[in-house]
Amino acid sequence: MPVLTEDSPLTKLVKKNEAEQLARTKGLLSVADLFEFVPRRYVRPGQLTDLSSLHVGEDVLVVAEVKTAATRSMRNRRGKMLTVVIGDDLGNELDVTFFSAYGHEGKLKPGVRGFFVGQIGAYGRRLQLTHPEYELFDDEEAGEAAVEWYRTHRVPVYSTTGKLNSLRLRKLVHTALDTVDRIREPVPEEVRVARGLVDRAVALELVHRPAVDDHPSRGLDRLKYDEAFVLQTILAQRRKAAEAELGTPRLPRPGGLLAAFDARLPFELTQGQREIGEVFASELASERPMHRLLQGEVGSGKTVVALRAMLAAIDAGGQAALLAPTEVLAAQHHRSITAMLGDLAQGGMLGGSEFGTTVALLTGSQNAGARRRSLLDAASGGAGIVVGTHALIQKHVQFADLALVVVDEQHRFGVEQRDALREKGIRPPHVLVMTATPIPRTVAMTVFGDMETSTLRELPRGRSPIATHVVDADKPGWVDRTWQRVAEEVAKGHQAYVVCPRIGDADDESGSGAATSRDTSDEDAGWDAHWDDDGAAPEGEQDAPAKELTGVYAMLSTLRATPALQGVRLEVLHGRLDPDAKDATMRAFAAGEIDVLVATTVIEVGVDVPNASVMVVVDADRFGISQLHQLRGRVGRGAVPGLCLLMTQGAGERAAERLDQVAATTDGFELARADLMLRREGDVLGARQSGRGNSVRHLRLGRVEDEQIIADAREDAFALVDADPGLREHPALAAAVAMRLDEDQAVWLERG
Repeated sequence: MPVLTEDSPLTKLVKKNEAEQLARTKGLLSVADLFEFVPRRYVRPGQLTDLSSLHVGEDVLVVAEVKTAATRSMRNRRGKMLTVVIGDDLGNELDVTFFSAYGHEGKLKPGVRGFFVGQIGAYGRRLQLTHPEYELFDDEEAGEAAVEWYRTHRVPVYSTTGKLNSLRLRKLVHTALDTVDRIREPVPEEVRVARGLVDRAVALELVHRPAVDDHPSRGLDRLKYDEAFVLQTILAQRRKAAEAELGTPRLPRPGGLLAAFDARLPFELTQGQREIGEVFASELASERPMHRLLQGEVGSGKTVVALRAMLAAIDAGGQAALLAPTEVLAAQHHRSITAMLGDLAQGGMLGGSEFGTTVALLTGSQNAGARRRSLLDAASGGAGIVVGTHALIQKHVQFADLALVVVDEQHRFGVEQRDALREKGIRPPHVLVMTATPIPRTVAMTVFGDMETSTLRELPRGRSPIATHVVDADKPGWVDRTWQRVAEEVAKGHQAYVVCPRIGDADDESGSGAATSRDTSDEDAGWDAHWDDDGAAPEGEQDAPAKELTGVYAMLSTLRATPALQGVRLEVLHGRLDPDAKDATMRAFAAGEIDVLVATTVIEVGVDVPNASVMVVVDADRFGISQLHQLRGRVGRGAVPGLCLLMTQGAGERAAERLDQVAATTDGFELARADLMLRREGDVLGARQSGRGNSVRHLRLGRVEDEQIIADAREDAFALVDADPGLREHPALAAAVAMRLDEDQAVWLERG
């Protein structure tokens, strides 16, 4: 075998079909990726197991001899089943069962010896191993060597992928460890010593082939630190590069548009809004472009803070762009900003203010005339504020002088999309990123670590409390009472949302008459991704049909047939409606012309209808904690107390736990941490945020101990980059950074 490096593709280690399988199912492309693919558990054999001492549920490794082997046809499906009896030197026996004899019956013949790894089960009164991994000894000498090795080492168990079982993966890793010329060491020695970390070569041995008395956790801690250290180095370099940029100072202008807006505000800004506004004003006036994340509770008034920053940029002679993830949210922002500004949004128009500006809207499915006007307003400088979706970052969109970029719901966008909009400025514009999803400290350090962070916790006066309850849809009486409560709120003059996890077929509701478009910027782009409830199905149930999720049209039909809701004005809203239909529906709902809006998650953020008092989330177990918290933030936005009813049917244990946590508190930061503890990190970070390269493999962002690892790595990485921005003195770290950034770029190109 040729000498390998960590950068060698796996095609140099395995056959092409195996390499393709590892790439497709596990994302493993190189030898370095294989080293990072850690075992999910270990079998500790110690002294080899006496077959008479086995217990059901025990993970075992046994060395035994095949005594008998027999095949028979199966009753309910095609193929043959193989039953093997293995025994030890004391005459004890254990059954080994394969439901497919193919590939095994030619190997497991009486008289051969080997080791078998698996979990003990039972059939009738006999113990058995079902589809265990095994390795047969070619000769006595090899057998003794194998027995000795497994007597003195823990056996790593990897998650299997197709035909590549844990045994095969162990062999691949061992071969790679024995063949790689040199293990890369990205962490400087002084940092390793200060943090008490083992060498990376030692860490890989501890993780992949630990001795019985070793502690694999020491190796995994080192891999966690490496992961955090490389990510933090990337963020430190981004921060350093941003500090070196020179932008245009946007100096405040007394008596301008911002002052006029403040004088007309019908409410008092909270202390947090005022303090953050002062920070924004200071940073806008600096030559160094602002790079700031604004996070806050649902309804904490982030939009007003961002609008004041945009008006300050306009006062200084520039323009502002607001990037929103969906057309519904972009249109909502355009309406709310125009409404808040009043005659200040009618610059150059009859009746407009002398300080006024124009607020333009740019989306992918506008008609040609509206799109042409918005493009002209942006390019000429006539529009001080341009609100839009991904259409804003298209190459043909130009600005006269882009001063401030505001990105709403940053978790919906990647770094590259944010940068694509920044590049439209004559000089690097200031950047303000907003999210209504509270971000735990670990995620903030890992995903937004190149930005300064501001947090709004205080809610404006007038916000009402929201009560949340879980409704068991298996109990008809509870369902009936849910719709009665909706009817009661409507009778009081209030409005309601009914949220469904999917759009469904418009044919489910005849006569809806709603125009549809080819726009798929909302649900079909993946914004309403659902949870995989409670993990994989139990063995033997993988082919069970999944529960049918409720669509908005089917729910509309159900509600129209519900006695309690007779006479109630109902309408649907989802991302595939024609833009004009979406806008008309939202305007009608805001004006009180619709009583109950049956919608998908397009109403998750930004929609502000103070008269809406109740929300029912159907199939609530299919949503994550943070998303449920966002959804219920659409009610209780006025003087009327809010009510959120989470309807679920047949929810698993984990799903029920999520719903109970949402019902127990309205503290978004507490829920964000709970969400992080329950969700897979890939779900939290996601490819949309920063690409595969910035997702995590080893770190568990909800764990306190891992949070400390990230904090330590951040301190070390930022200090190193401060002294050596180009990593010239740290080539191994530079190589690790380049590999991670290459992954980011690859993902971006795939998406582009």
